[in-house]
Amino acid sequence: MATKIRIGIVGYGNLGRGVESAIAQNADMELAGVFTRRDPAGVRPLGPDVPVRPLDAIGGFRDDIDVLILCGGSRSDLPQQGPALAAWFNTVDSFDNHARIPEYFQAVDQAARAGGNVAVISVGWDPGLFSLNRLFGEAVLPQGASYTFWGKGLSQGHSDAIRRVPGVKGAVQYTIPLDEAVERVRGGELPELSTREKHRRDCYVVLEEGADAAAVQEAIVTMPDYFADYDTAVNFIGEEQLRRDHAGMPHGGFVIRSGRTGEGAAQVMEYSLKLGSNPGFTSSVLLAYARAAFRLRQQGSAGAKTVFDVAPGLLSPRSAAALREELL
Repeated sequence: MATKIRIGIVGYGNLGRGVESAIAQNADMELAGVFTRRDPAGVRPLGPDVPVRPLDAIGGFRDDIDVLILCGGSRSDLPQQGPALAAWFNTVDSFDNHARIPEYFQAVDQAARAGGNVAVISVGWDPGLFSLNRLFGEAVLPQGASYTFWGKGLSQGHSDAIRRVPGVKGAVQYTIPLDEAVERVRGGELPELSTREKHRRDCYVVLEEGADAAAVQEAIVTMPDYFADYDTAVNFIGEEQLRRDHAGMPHGGFVIRSGRTGEGAAQVMEYSLKLGSNPGFTSSVLLAYARAAFRLRQQGSAGAKTVFDVAPGLLSPRSAAALREELL
């Protein structure tokens, strides 16, 4: 029997738990352990025998792990952890600050090359699978326009922003694509759409006792970079309703490329996702790219990679011959 790819998890929040669950669906992988900045005694993995170790001890396990999945946040965790850990391990992460990807790539690439490792960055569905489909669209239809719609889905970052507003006890926020805009794009119109014309934001908020609802609503709908540029609805609900109706993390969206080919015919390419669990799906994408990172390292590659640099066949557990026979 072939040796399994040994996966280490760094960080054990929603994404880390999702990676642990997804490993059970990949017969060529096994979980080597969880590494955390918290007290390991307080972390309870799904598997009863999964070792949990302090992150600052991870250097002692370089011979026991083939690929590390980095499950920290993009704002403060990954900018430090990505380069530091790529110097020691093959890594895969879901860094999603689009504007800072180029500088993050450079930092991780320098560290990974120095350590002789492969580090696949910004893996998930956006950036990730949606990025690939934007590339496919532009390459195949060079004369046209690309559109990305997100949702309906719960935005973890925007929900956190609401929870930081004074007077808010709990909150979630959903991004909703506007049907009229989507249908115009699907119809091949090539419209120029403003931010407000593509999405709306629906917020469900539990107030602290005695909080001023009008002030909270005003703080939310005028928040720059998050809500000010959108039509935003703020719905005040109770704690029980928040727990009952908004505990899940669905998401999804569309990438559409609309254009014309040389003879003038209208063409529309569309890729869509409807996700019952955002972290669950992202975890599964991370593991597919962990398989690719392991194989690239075996082939002698080193340095940072993105989804644009990884051949699709490397994601599959099947052999190249089987892929040609069964999927091509």
